[in-house]
Amino acid sequence: MTISLEIIRDCLLKEHLLKEFISAEGWSLTLPTSLNNKMFDTFSYDSRTVNADTLFFCKGLNFKSEYLAKAVDSGLGVYVAEQPYDVPATLGIIVTDIKKAMAVLSMAFYDYPQNKLKLIGFTGTKGKTTAAYFAKFILDQATHKKTAMLSTMNSTLDGQTFFKSHLTTPESLDLYRMMAEAVENNMTHFIMEVSSQAYKTNRVYGLFFDVGIFLNITPDHISPIEHPTFDDYFYCKRQLIKHSKTMVLNHESDYFQLLKETADLHKVPYIVYGNQASVNTEYLYQTNPDDSLAFSIEANNDTLAVSGEYHLRLGGDFNKGNALSAVLASALVGATRNDCQQGIKETTVPGRMELLTNKNGAKIYVDYAHNYDSLKNLLTFVKEEHPSGRLIVVIGSTGNKAISRRKDFGTVLSELADVAILTTDDPADENPADICAEIAAHITTDIEIKTVLDRSEAIKEALSLCRSDDAVVLAGKGADLYQKVGGEDTPYEGDFYIAERLILD
Repeated sequence: MTISLEIIRDCLLKEHLLKEFISAEGWSLTLPTSLNNKMFDTFSYDSRTVNADTLFFCKGLNFKSEYLAKAVDSGLGVYVAEQPYDVPATLGIIVTDIKKAMAVLSMAFYDYPQNKLKLIGFTGTKGKTTAAYFAKFILDQATHKKTAMLSTMNSTLDGQTFFKSHLTTPESLDLYRMMAEAVENNMTHFIMEVSSQAYKTNRVYGLFFDVGIFLNITPDHISPIEHPTFDDYFYCKRQLIKHSKTMVLNHESDYFQLLKETADLHKVPYIVYGNQASVNTEYLYQTNPDDSLAFSIEANNDTLAVSGEYHLRLGGDFNKGNALSAVLASALVGATRNDCQQGIKETTVPGRMELLTNKNGAKIYVDYAHNYDSLKNLLTFVKEEHPSGRLIVVIGSTGNKAISRRKDFGTVLSELADVAILTTDDPADENPADICAEIAAHITTDIEIKTVLDRSEAIKEALSLCRSDDAVVLAGKGADLYQKVGGEDTPYEGDFYIAERLILD
């Protein structure tokens, strides 16, 4: 991949992002004549990975001028920033918004890979990963495994080889690099989880999806480093609607009317789904009371042939909704009824509703549930499945972000748990003992509370406490094989593997 300075200038001017060029010749909106033929073969925002042909982006709240100085010492000649820096670089490209500039230029550098793929974007407070996996399994049927996916837990750019994701939605430079790699791998479809932060920080600036799916909205990610208010969080989430060619909306989402009005305002066609037959929706699903792992679709719109019965491995009505959203989204980009039925039937999700049986017969559920709604839905389902026993929950909460979850977890545990074992879950820069104490402070009922900071030991404690008719829930980490401690990803054995090892010992 290469790109010229002239094309960079044109892109920035078109988006009204260019402030000026700064060089030895002075400040100007035209390129210095000595750089008319300058080409770049690398883009980077990491000052440790630059050379003379790198275009470097000075981005991030923690960016320091010494990073740029070191990059210049390594041979860097051209940088993009929101302000001039006193460094001996050949050229400074000064822009109004560094994140928007990086998105626009990354698209051009990687030759607009989004135009060579069918893009499907899922957003919502809960269910994004599960719904994305349902869509991946469906579209694998439709495309013969030519579907790439970026998800919170695992991502794939060749349809089959998975790697750990660091962000729900990557930085724009990484996103378009990954899309370009997917195109090179002959992928035809690209599924993404789209976070609220992706819009707040312009990681997906200028990107349009063939299909966007809005699953639900509840308060979450409210913290000084994420969203200051629910209003800000919800507004960022809604940006997917105006950046999609077609939307799939959940009628049962809170604030549904505002979602619908947003689509109407921006003239975005949408399909509504739900499970209330009294609602005049285009697609309905009905549960089968004799089979908690099945649902049927009644379609009132003949443009998509998705009517019929669907069977899935994942329990819980909430997963039926996730599956239905994936069916509709996949049908909009070419999947047939048979693709949808077969894909739904085969879908498994790492760290979602994984089930083990303890030596004494007690059931152990491993799930990524990590906010109020997902935890409440999970515990409600497990409690209904095991009405005669106790519900033992192992849980922690993340450090440095989503502070409101600590109160939320305390509330849910008060309502549904019999034993709460509080432990470590990505503490970042905080003391996990303090996080556990905050959760415990919000538990208002007389349940048994234990704090075991070593997560492996916490799981061991839960398994030793449970009786044959009890259920154990290991919540929050799912299939994650790392603990975020400070600024590092520390290897972690994983909830499922720890529990499995303890059972076999």
